[in-house]
Amino acid sequence: MNLELRKIQLEDWFTSLRDQICTVFETLETECLHPYLLPGQFQRKAWTRHDPTQENGNGGGGVISLMNGRVFEKVGVNISTVWGQFDQKFAAEIPGAAEDPRFWAAGISLVAHPLNPYVPIVHFNTRHIITSKGWFGGGSDLTPTIEFIEDKEDFHNAFRAGCNKFDENYYPKFKLWCDEYFYIKHRREPRGVGGIFYDYLDSGDFQKDFDFTKEVGQNFLDIYPKVVRRHYQKPWGTEEKQQQLTKRGRYVEFNLVYDRGTRFGLETNGNVDAILMSLPPVATWS
Repeated sequence: MNLELRKIQLEDWFTSLRDQICTVFETLETECLHPYLLPGQFQRKAWTRHDPTQENGNGGGGVISLMNGRVFEKVGVNISTVWGQFDQKFAAEIPGAAEDPRFWAAGISLVAHPLNPYVPIVHFNTRHIITSKGWFGGGSDLTPTIEFIEDKEDFHNAFRAGCNKFDENYYPKFKLWCDEYFYIKHRREPRGVGGIFYDYLDSGDFQKDFDFTKEVGQNFLDIYPKVVRRHYQKPWGTEEKQQQLTKRGRYVEFNLVYDRGTRFGLETNGNVDAILMSLPPVATWS
């Protein structure tokens, strides 16, 4: 398969996964009963990448899908496809870009901030980046306000099973990578209870790596709604909500200080609303 056909295949899959996730999340909104809040629906907004210099052949764009409802106070599911050239300083940090600064990147990114403090925050993304090299990356991690061991075990077991279909070394490697990556160094605490994280995945078999990335997407789509359904009808009060707002504050700190995706988007003149979609609607610091 030539490179252009691969790009089309990748974009089609990211779009299809976005549609599946949005459908499932809107179903959760409809299922959950609430005395006065209506079920949310995703609103979509397309954006085009802006290159202020108009010199580097930069282009592309994406679609933001955002929902505010009675299960999810805020959830965003973004897809994008962008291309162009990295600036010289940033290119030195990207595999294959020092030799040739041109790049192409496509992916999907999701962050959900539930209304109910008993439902955990979740992050999921997968992507494919092409420079003079090409690789997949992504993963998913769970950030509960109030921890339940069943949620943690089921979340990890889902991704362990998916990883083991391809390589039994994947899960322990990618779990450790997740634990180390999603760590708030200045707080000396993990962001949540982990999951998996991988990057620079290039086994030499594009289809195998793509199929693995599809599996990660399916694992997320299978397990997270189950976790949501366990908790979305539980009663909560002021104390639980304050705990959640404080946890959200930690989430903001990580995403603005350490997150690679945030930095990649800003360094490549991405859409600021899409880049900062991961931030919660309300948070506190104590």
